[in-house]
Amino acid sequence: MAVRAAVLPAVGAPLEVTEIDLPAPGPGQIRVRLAAAGVCHSDLSLSDGTMRVPVPAVLGHEGAGTVVAVGEGVTHLAPGDGVVLNWAPSCGDCPACARGEVWLCADALKGSAAVHAHRTSDGAELHPGLNVAAFAEETVVPTSCALPAPAGVPLTDAALLGCAVLTGYGAVHHSARVRTGETVAVFGVGGVGLAALQAARIAGASRIVAVDVSPEKEELARAAGATDYVVASDTTAREIRALTGKQGVDVAVECVGRAVTIRTAWESTRRGGRTTVVGIGGKDQQVTFNALEIFHWGRTLSGCVYGNSDPERDLPVLAEHIRAGRLDLSALVTERIALDGIPAAFENMLAGKGGRALVIF
Repeated sequence: MAVRAAVLPAVGAPLEVTEIDLPAPGPGQIRVRLAAAGVCHSDLSLSDGTMRVPVPAVLGHEGAGTVVAVGEGVTHLAPGDGVVLNWAPSCGDCPACARGEVWLCADALKGSAAVHAHRTSDGAELHPGLNVAAFAEETVVPTSCALPAPAGVPLTDAALLGCAVLTGYGAVHHSARVRTGETVAVFGVGGVGLAALQAARIAGASRIVAVDVSPEKEELARAAGATDYVVASDTTAREIRALTGKQGVDVAVECVGRAVTIRTAWESTRRGGRTTVVGIGGKDQQVTFNALEIFHWGRTLSGCVYGNSDPERDLPVLAEHIRAGRLDLSALVTERIALDGIPAAFENMLAGKGGRALVIF
């Protein structure tokens, strides 16, 4: 069956919105009609080669939709069920999964090498960029890549749970472990950063500083929970220390993935505080520290993959926050676009504009 999709023909090439031939679901698979998909910076990282996956590929990894068909052996999902796509399913068998660190599963992305569909124009084999190929009207995924959509959450909102919210919330609650009364700085007010700001508010942070290069994002940041807003500059760390009694914040969450931002987040953290890096940077982004400062400041610097989240465990928790009004998914969305608008949304991300573009199918 032919459907329209956004295809990355080669690393560094512009996306092409074209028709693809999508097969029927095989054993253990389901076919999903997408309701919405978020345009995430990780998709940009795939297109420019920062993250390597087989190409050509159908991109998109943050989405939700309705099951329209199931393959042989699928009994726990049925046509008509709403699902949230999970781009990083855990295998359950590798050492990381055995430790309960499912976000570090060694086999999470092996599905990206599979043949997902064929381009109708020339029959070329297409791969699913991050397992789920959500930039399409419909997709076929293994059941491990689909979780039941939480009750009471519209599918167009639930799409954001698949990456931005799990990552931002998890960075605050699982990686940095923000405690009531602590101070927090969030660097980068994109979709993940906006989710992290809300998570810091939910955690009971006493002061929440948002940092971004764009002055226009202040309103978005404050709506998400920021008590202060700093436009990024050479004096950012000094400004944050001034806001926190010259101490620095207890926790800094970096959502950009640039060496200068990571270094600034580190310098904005108090002595003995915690700096969590969420942003995905390239190999050329080298961050340096000297041995004396590591000893003197006693800070903890840690990476964070997918918010250190377990989607099966965390989705019900997030759904409860949404139903209780503590978590507002609409605050993450800066524009709602059609499938043809994805290439322009990529350009906006490159220019540092907005939070999250949401593709509505």
